[in-house]
Amino acid sequence: MKKIATLMLAASAAMAGGAFAQSAPPYAPLTTDIQANKPYSAYVQDSRGVIARDPFGLCWRTGYWTPADAVPGCDAPLCVPPEKLENGKCVAPPPPPPPVAEAPAPAPAPAPAPVPTSEKVSYSADAFFDFDKAVLKPAGKASLDELTSKLGDMNLEVIIAVGHTDSIGTDAYNQKLSIRRAEAVKSYLQGKGVDAARIYTEGKGEKQPVADNKSSAGRAKNRRVEIEVVGTRTRQQ
Repeated sequence: MKKIATLMLAASAAMAGGAFAQSAPPYAPLTTDIQANKPYSAYVQDSRGVIARDPFGLCWRTGYWTPADAVPGCDAPLCVPPEKLENGKCVAPPPPPPPVAEAPAPAPAPAPAPVPTSEKVSYSADAFFDFDKAVLKPAGKASLDELTSKLGDMNLEVIIAVGHTDSIGTDAYNQKLSIRRAEAVKSYLQGKGVDAARIYTEGKGEKQPVADNKSSAGRAKNRRVEIEVVGTRTRQQ
């Protein structure tokens, strides 16, 4: 009888020694049933497939247990999702990549810069006026109408009207005639809505010929009205 009791104690001690050989404390509370691996398990299990544990929560291993047979809750930690068991440790998944910042909206294109412009036109005085007169003829008015139609897209700064004559007559007379003709141009443009403060007039008389006054063709070229328009236009894209 004493021999049988000794054998039971030895067996019990051997099983306990196997359980307490675990190198870490239990990973699951006693109230948690730990299922054995199927179809084979290196742990002692009951008829339900639940691993047997001692009063301290340690799992009973069989004699052929190896670290590769470790089960979460016995010899490997129980991982709480989203953690996963990797190489015997609970590893959290990498954090999600930061949201891709939206590309900033492209800056609005800068407004086109105004382009300074200066347009100078020379008209034959004979087309504008009768001989020795300063009253605009219909042909002269039509030319000025065409000129004013081009001012719509311009930020007008100034219009300069300069009258010229040929050399026939005295210098004083020709000077006054050139001024009267330049003033006639100003008066007509003003009537078309151009601000009078933007219109300047000059009379050069016979002082600035562009051709030889010795011929009738040259004198005709010298009898002229020059109109210069200065302003800015929006740059074309």
